[in-house]
Amino acid sequence: MKRVKTIEAWEKLLATSKEQPFLLFKLSMTCFSSLSAKKELQKLETDLPIYTVIVQMDKAVSRAIEEDLGVKHESPQLLILKDGRGIWQATHYHIKNPLITEAIETYL
Repeated sequence: MKRVKTIEAWEKLLATSKEQPFLLFKLSMTCFSSLSAKKELQKLETDLPIYTVIVQMDKAVSRAIEEDLGVKHESPQLLILKDGRGIWQATHYHIKNPLITEAIETYL
């Protein structure tokens, strides 16, 4: 998992989603459900790149994601991005390996 720390990095990443879909995981370091979701992602078998945004440390990036995608912020939150937009999302305890795998197979 690679961390997105700046708005410039986010903008570049969003542009690359037109060639390469990816997973974007927004999490809180003080939230138990975020830590549980992170463990699920670490077990995930996928070739898709996974990027993370730590909400407390990267608030401006988190706000830019919400604004650019038109997706209400939640934490934890997992999105699949493709073609410059969010095409699927899950939050909290819905971030589970089988659901993520099914979404990847369905939407990509």
